[in-house]
Amino acid sequence: MSSLMELVSPALDTTLTSVLSVLLLLAVSWQLWRLRWTVTRDRECQLPLPKGSMGWPVVGETLHWLLQGPDFHISRRQKYGNVFKTHLLGKPVIRVTGAENIRKILLGEHKLVCAQWPLSARIILGSNTLVNSTGDLHRMKRKVLAKVFSRTALEEYIPRLQDIVECELARWCSERDPVDVYDACRTLTFRVATRVLLGLSLEDAQMSYLSKIFEQLLNNLFSLPIDVSFSGLRKGIKARETIHEFMAKIIEEKLQSPLAEGHKDAFDYMLSGAKQNNQKISIKELQETAVELVFAAHSTTASACTSLVLQLLRHPGVAAKARSELRSCGYLGSNPRLEKLSRLRYLDCVVKEVLRCLPPVSGGYRTALQTFELDGYQIPKGWSVMYSIRDTHETSPAYQNSELFDPDRFGRDRNEASAGRFDYIPFGGGTRSCIGKELARVILKVLAVELLSAAEWRLATETFPRMQTVPVVRPVNGLHVYFNAADHAHQHPKQDSNLGSTGEQGPAKAAAPPCV
Repeated sequence: MSSLMELVSPALDTTLTSVLSVLLLLAVSWQLWRLRWTVTRDRECQLPLPKGSMGWPVVGETLHWLLQGPDFHISRRQKYGNVFKTHLLGKPVIRVTGAENIRKILLGEHKLVCAQWPLSARIILGSNTLVNSTGDLHRMKRKVLAKVFSRTALEEYIPRLQDIVECELARWCSERDPVDVYDACRTLTFRVATRVLLGLSLEDAQMSYLSKIFEQLLNNLFSLPIDVSFSGLRKGIKARETIHEFMAKIIEEKLQSPLAEGHKDAFDYMLSGAKQNNQKISIKELQETAVELVFAAHSTTASACTSLVLQLLRHPGVAAKARSELRSCGYLGSNPRLEKLSRLRYLDCVVKEVLRCLPPVSGGYRTALQTFELDGYQIPKGWSVMYSIRDTHETSPAYQNSELFDPDRFGRDRNEASAGRFDYIPFGGGTRSCIGKELARVILKVLAVELLSAAEWRLATETFPRMQTVPVVRPVNGLHVYFNAADHAHQHPKQDSNLGSTGEQGPAKAAAPPCV
């Protein structure tokens, strides 16, 4: 026994020494990590750094952010206030909530702050994109892209947009099994982005292939900026290169052919805008812009479309009131135009409330160009600033019972957000507000019109899904819904032969036509 103790004792001592050494090393590393960010404060400014935690060395609080989703920011805002510090995706970040705080950031573009997405997103999207440009270059690119989303362009897009929405909705109604609305909306908006904006007529196999590659790009857009063979960043770069290769031949043909006389796509408007501004656009610029356009029109709009369906499911009274407005406007069976869409004021309120409650993007990124004050704290030069759209909507005093879905809050009698321009910011604000916001609204309205005109729906699960927010708002495990052609579908001539019969799921459902 004594000999056994003599053997165990040194081994135990060695183990305890190793454990204590590791714990000591971790403690020292953590203290040095905290000290590193404490000494980066601007000593010429007397204000303190915001409260908060920088997490663990190197990784910061990134893992907590990815695992906790929206609860991460909610818990820290409740603990530290509307302005707090953290460390995400390799950068020190100041998280900001509140209309007045965000007003200072968005109106301080080029003076106090400049736009800067996380490094992984900047690398994957490319240097020629609008989101990665600044100053005069940003203004010039925005001027060219403004034609893509002008009223003239939107009028051009609507007929094809409506055709795509009708065809996809017919597909939903022909399914005997529940439709995962988020997947279905991603298909819909990807088809809109590639067909309406890029002018591509893709076969189903090509569409499926390109869509999968693009999803790989999106899934790795906000990854750790570590470029090794197995990293998310490397997967995102490979996806981008594949898309660029796919687009190269198409773009070359577009550059060599005259501008379209009839229907114009985004490339046509971009090229004509560049010509008017005496600007040449390279193939690489067009490739990166194509990725950016699909990213803007596909991912975030699919999120918003899913949220629209979700809220109509949750609030049948809202759907009934919107459908009544369609009938009173004589809208069923007619082709939507911008002027007609603008008459649907209650539907406009519904879309606004969807974007207030579930904005597709939870916030935006900036980098401090100089040290400035925000809510009694200093924001040091060089630090990242992330302003929160969702939290600002939820906590704004401009909204009565902000936790409720209430489209009437945007009606003429109330219009709760009219007093504060920055209490409602689903598309950001200032000089870098979302340039495609009008197209996004049109897509949502056309989808709502088609749903209310030609479909009935019911939830296929016992409860509504929980929502996650990174990289865009979407339902965990999908939103599963049964769709049927509505009893009043015959009032919509273009839909009549495609949507099948109403009632329970069964063999009477008609096959959906192929979508192109």
